[in-house]
Amino acid sequence: MELFLGNALVAAKQVLILYIMVAVGFICDKTGLFTEKTARGTNSLLFFVTTPAVIIQSFLKTEFSKDGAIKLLIAFGGAVAIHLIGIAISSFLFKKTEIDKRVVYRFACVYGNVGYMALPLAQEILGSEGVFYCSVGVIAFNIFCFTHGSFIMTKKEKGEKSFKFKKLVLNPGVISVLIGLPLFLFSVKLPEIIETPLYSVAACNTPLAMIVFGTYLANADFKSVFKDKNIFLTAFVKLICMPLIIFGVYRLFGFSGAFLVAAMITASAPSANNTVIFTAQYDRDLNTASRTVTAVSVLSVITMPLIIALAQQMK
Repeated sequence: MELFLGNALVAAKQVLILYIMVAVGFICDKTGLFTEKTARGTNSLLFFVTTPAVIIQSFLKTEFSKDGAIKLLIAFGGAVAIHLIGIAISSFLFKKTEIDKRVVYRFACVYGNVGYMALPLAQEILGSEGVFYCSVGVIAFNIFCFTHGSFIMTKKEKGEKSFKFKKLVLNPGVISVLIGLPLFLFSVKLPEIIETPLYSVAACNTPLAMIVFGTYLANADFKSVFKDKNIFLTAFVKLICMPLIIFGVYRLFGFSGAFLVAAMITASAPSANNTVIFTAQYDRDLNTASRTVTAVSVLSVITMPLIIALAQQMK
């Protein structure tokens, strides 16, 4: 019980920190200081500048060593599996929902808040070893987010012009990975005059994204949240179904200890803030995205400690 309460406290703390920043954006919109209309322009800054900086930074912060290479490769394979399973499950859901909402729900089912929720939780619960394992989850997240995520967000109804493969390859996420991967593989240390601005820009990502998110929330219709069964289906898939499937797969291959716990922290994270950023960037249903991310994040305070505690019992 003490273990569960400790995990719940850490998860609740991260959600509270996140929503204090969201509240700043909410108040700014309501007072006219920084409105949703202005925030939509800022979204391009997030999409093309700060998020790529985070991706490159994640490669630079992940230390490469011969001893840790195999563990890191296995952890990356696990992170890839988490996303592939999410993609497979979500592709069968929401088929009768209009496409502007359907893509939002599917995106929210697959992509978790690994950077802001998973990494701090891993640090608190597992220490540096947990951060080591979860860091490659951030890398896998960004690769899938800017390929598959971009693909589904631009998907058209039958008969309409489909997504261009060129955009699948030439987008900020993939380009950032192509820059960051060699830096990681060859343990490149950037000069301070380049590294410092890069890290400073990356540090703007979470607060800026949360403030922008807050302006979207200020204009969202929350009265309909409890009437939207698709939001609860999304929450069930993201917070319960996917983590339990991943847990079963990992146990089948005999994984336990810190590796398993780190994987469950990543798998059980609530829907990513990128759900809102991508929805705005690709002009999908922003109201649905805001309500979904908020609802799933709040519910994760209950579900994440349960999933993590389950993994911690496996010795």
